[in-house]
Amino acid sequence: MIKLPSSIKDNLQFLCVEVDSQLANMQLYFQQTTPTTANQIRERVGYAHNLKTRIHSSVINQLLTQELDEQSIFGLRSVEFIANDLERITEICRNCISEAENFISFDGLMTKHYIKLLKRIQNAVKQIIPAIEHTDSKVAIEIGQINDVLEEEYKKYLKKQIDNSTKNQKNQHYNIAIVIAYELKQMGTALVNVCESIISANLGQPVSFDHYFSLQSLMSDIDCDEQHLQIDMVAQTRSGSAISGISHHKNGYLGIYKGGRKQKLKEEKQGVQNWHQIYPGLAPKILSYKKKGGTAALLIEHLPGYTFEQIVLNDTPELLGKAQKQLNKTLRSLWTETQIPKVINAKFMQQIKKRLPEVYKIHPEFYQGNTALCGRTVLAFDELVKRAEVQEKKSPAEFSVYIHGDFNIDNIIYDPQTNKINFIDLHRSCYMDYVQDVSTFMVSNYRLQIVDSPRRQRIMGASLTMYGMSRRYAVKHNDVSFEFRLALGLARSFATSTRFILDKSLALEMFLRARYLLELVLAIESEKLSTFRIPLKEIFVE
Repeated sequence: MIKLPSSIKDNLQFLCVEVDSQLANMQLYFQQTTPTTANQIRERVGYAHNLKTRIHSSVINQLLTQELDEQSIFGLRSVEFIANDLERITEICRNCISEAENFISFDGLMTKHYIKLLKRIQNAVKQIIPAIEHTDSKVAIEIGQINDVLEEEYKKYLKKQIDNSTKNQKNQHYNIAIVIAYELKQMGTALVNVCESIISANLGQPVSFDHYFSLQSLMSDIDCDEQHLQIDMVAQTRSGSAISGISHHKNGYLGIYKGGRKQKLKEEKQGVQNWHQIYPGLAPKILSYKKKGGTAALLIEHLPGYTFEQIVLNDTPELLGKAQKQLNKTLRSLWTETQIPKVINAKFMQQIKKRLPEVYKIHPEFYQGNTALCGRTVLAFDELVKRAEVQEKKSPAEFSVYIHGDFNIDNIIYDPQTNKINFIDLHRSCYMDYVQDVSTFMVSNYRLQIVDSPRRQRIMGASLTMYGMSRRYAVKHNDVSFEFRLALGLARSFATSTRFILDKSLALEMFLRARYLLELVLAIESEKLSTFRIPLKEIFVE
């Protein structure tokens, strides 16, 4: 955590004191249950809010007036989050009072439990300022761990309510007790958030409570001094997975840490292991894997080089040419060695239908019914998909190969020193129609939001080069429906990718291309399937 300006530090300290005072009054109320004590809590509704607002204003002032590095900016934003959660605790105090006043009389044992829990919460709040001042993640973890106690107490109250549900005279009494226990549990959630904000500020990147434990476990598997390890944010995926580089001094990355949902990381771990068995050398090595609850962490080998996206956007035409040549060579070898005589249908239209609701949420103007123009019916996009699905079932791929499954250009690594291609983010890998990867790659280039003509031409050239290589492969292996399936795959990628694009102009261009491709597919006569060609210039040359 950065050294806080006095305007922020002082108000944060006052806010912690205010929360402490509210928690103390709560304990007093459960001892005496007087209206005076209840009013003392209610009447201070504006104090915590005003202190939080002052902290937010001071943070904004610092961000606007000071030259700050990314770590300092992240630290200031973390203080904002902490202030929000501290105010939330005072709000919960008021909620508890409102519920407690419904009691006719208190059960002595139950009030003792409330007081005991409030004292633990109070002690946790007192540790917030020291944890921030000393950048002490260990103390921050202790603050967050109070949530486990509150969760357990809530479960006890719930069980007690169920056990007493047949005793009518106590039923309402226990219902109210459970509501108060639930409110106290929400204080635990707020403290977990505070814990995560402190740890994240210390590390300079977002880290959840569970991910931190996983990260610590992974660190123990690295054979070097833990105190000198550095963690740098590499990326944040749309699914919420954090991707970080772990380095030691300035010796480069020792590995790449990925934290997120256990199911996804388990799939990626399995995907990497499958690649090592099916086609060794393309996937990175797994250095360590840990799981805790519903989350997991994966430490994988750091691969030297650049993503294909970095190369196509920023490097020389010579390097781009070498990278694409090696990528094409790698794919031809991969497809040839893993090809099996299994008929497969990529079900591109099902993929579109699954994602269309998300597309329409971002771009509701795309949703239109059937219309008429000059006496001619213009089918709705959903109807085009429905009809194309019927056609798709008639022309599956005659063989399967092992594919990446999410072949976006930021998942391809090229190392110019060794002239080697590697793949990352492999949780969707499987035996499938190779057109799935080809179409994803081509549209992944297209959707890059670059407008200057030279770089745009390079981007489109990368897509066309991929098409040329894959078409030659199709001809060699007598894949007569290649162009038909590629049109469906491109339509799928063009349409579904718009859910990630807020630029209305680019999104419309892509959606209209998807529509155009579907209309072309539906106009193909079955006997002319092998002669169908995608009008690539109209689609990719701008």
